[in-house]
Amino acid sequence: MCGIFGYCNYLVEKSRGDVIDTLVEGLQRLEYRGYDSTGIAIDGDEPDSTLIYKQIGKVKALEKEIEEHHPNREVTFVTHCGIAHTRWATHGEPVQINCHPQRSDRHNEFVIVHNGIITNFRELKQLLLNKGYTFESETDTECIAKLFKHMYDTNLKNGVELDFHDLTKQVLLELEGSYGLLCRSAHYPNEVIATRKGSPLLIGVKSERKLKVDFVDVEFPDTDDVQPDIPLNSARTEDRNLLPIAANESALRRSQSRAFLSEDGAPNPVEFFVSSDAASVIKHTKKVLFLEDDDIAHIYDGELHIHRSRREMGASAIRSIQTLEMELAQIMKGPYKHFMQKEIFEQPESTLNTMRGRIDFENNTVMLGGLKSWLPIIRRTRRLIMIACGTSYHSCLATRAIFEELSEIPVSVELASDFLDRKTPVFRDDVCVFVSQSGETADTMLALKYCLERGALTVGIVNNVGSSISRVTHCGVHINAGPEIGVASTKAYTSQYIALVMLALSLSDDKVSRVERRKEIIQGLKEIPEQIKQVLKMEPRIKELCETELRDKRSLLLLGRGYQFASALEGALKIKEISYMHSEGVLAGELKHGVLALVDENLPIIAFGTRDSLFPKVVSSIEQVTARKGRPIIICNENDDLWSKRASQSNLVTLEVPLTVDCLQGLLNIIPLQLTSYWLAVNKGIDVDFPRNLAKSVTVE
Repeated sequence: MCGIFGYCNYLVEKSRGDVIDTLVEGLQRLEYRGYDSTGIAIDGDEPDSTLIYKQIGKVKALEKEIEEHHPNREVTFVTHCGIAHTRWATHGEPVQINCHPQRSDRHNEFVIVHNGIITNFRELKQLLLNKGYTFESETDTECIAKLFKHMYDTNLKNGVELDFHDLTKQVLLELEGSYGLLCRSAHYPNEVIATRKGSPLLIGVKSERKLKVDFVDVEFPDTDDVQPDIPLNSARTEDRNLLPIAANESALRRSQSRAFLSEDGAPNPVEFFVSSDAASVIKHTKKVLFLEDDDIAHIYDGELHIHRSRREMGASAIRSIQTLEMELAQIMKGPYKHFMQKEIFEQPESTLNTMRGRIDFENNTVMLGGLKSWLPIIRRTRRLIMIACGTSYHSCLATRAIFEELSEIPVSVELASDFLDRKTPVFRDDVCVFVSQSGETADTMLALKYCLERGALTVGIVNNVGSSISRVTHCGVHINAGPEIGVASTKAYTSQYIALVMLALSLSDDKVSRVERRKEIIQGLKEIPEQIKQVLKMEPRIKELCETELRDKRSLLLLGRGYQFASALEGALKIKEISYMHSEGVLAGELKHGVLALVDENLPIIAFGTRDSLFPKVVSSIEQVTARKGRPIIICNENDDLWSKRASQSNLVTLEVPLTVDCLQGLLNIIPLQLTSYWLAVNKGIDVDFPRNLAKSVTVE
């Protein structure tokens, strides 16, 4: 949710029109994250001036807003820094004054775009009001912009002119909460600050010449430069112990970034792309650097410097410049109408990619490189705690039983928010598994921090390489599902499911008693991609059901038991978030404990009737429904005589899927529900990729 994009060029001539187009296109690549307003800030016609354009609604509304102001698109810049934002409202409703960028004053001395939430913004706002500042918006972000100005003016009053990153350090000392932010200022022309804490940021680098080294040094302060953490509202704010830089030294740079030094000493033409997501950078460059929490990236004069306020024990002294494997084609819709539809149909390939190079189907072995050296420790654990949110939580629930069966380790599955609310006891001999598509989910990140503080071993299961969870956990597995743009997670769910099954298989590869069971599961995994292809052929049938049986229905019940309870929950979630239809996943064994009161001839019901050890109990539950005039849609296995006979006798509707190993059946059973949610939404004219009130990456608590 929310998206940040920034563009800086140095010795690369660009017109204002080029800069605007680059920023706007960057925002378009971030649209899938969920947002309600947009904005950009660029250089104005006057020296050191800033133009701000912002508008509620989609990026197209911003384009129209810019056109109406008729900026001179032909003006050229050899050096320029522009920033842009898509906002998902947290403080203040979506109105133009609350859109980002936010400014420090009417002269736009400091301009900010910000993801996250500043938890102490009310105290900061009151303090700044007391000092005579007036506020335009209801946002917490405006406090940051005004805080920059207040700190700058205070330093100037004391005769000290700070470098931009040193000023930023002072500002960040006062902020509590989470943030990913970009700041530009009239006082520091052609410079931009990027910093993060709990909200992702990366920097793409595009240079005509090869970089001298593939990393950027982290610059730590000298011990005598460190400032005491004096509160902003201290009675002696004016006497704050500032960095000892004289005013006439402010223009001097005390270091050079090795990566951007040229062989002959001549300046390198270079472009920088700062973003909260690689999807907006990949068109321009594959060379990216991921910022870590509390990094302060300072871009100026064609160089990138990364500063830290203090040197932590064991902290890395470099940030590697990595090469993205993502291709632009992967984030384009191709022949599909929506990203969600594309991603549903990519699952044969994405599930195969999750297993590629990790499973030897001939020798029935599993090798997870990111876990190899940690497996002996994990096997000795007292308890496995699986922590996730939403769809990722359902993938944990779907695989809990096979974990317990194969590893004989007790497994608890926790919703991250509830896990934190309960202050759940965690011990050093626990292993905590964190599952997240984005690797940036705020609640999951907070739970990860909580577990690390208590000494537990942590494992990450994520899709995004370089994400916060993948960097902070001790070890983990990338699910390799490829970019997922649609807000409703589809292919990430099936890939997470498989990654967790592979982890369970790895934990049990030393158990002789589990050899045959492991072989059965591994051979079942081999067939999954082709079986998913078969299920996807049901799309016309499901589309017809959505137009007939489920048309204009207001509520839907999904029944599952055992491995299929997670499928019922995940299917209900998909239908809720995409079609806005009330749906509920119910454990079939709980029908008679209250839920049966809802059943009548008008309530649509989808029930999982695929074959496993609990099949007789599931049949009994479905009979309870049909005895009360319910007419459920049965998801069953192909050529199942029981359901074929009942369908012909009582006119039951069936959707047939291939038969696989019991613990893998959910991978096939969920596909019809993904397609059902999609076509229910399409039939209602809903924007499938951007459901209301939701965001792809939930980076606020």
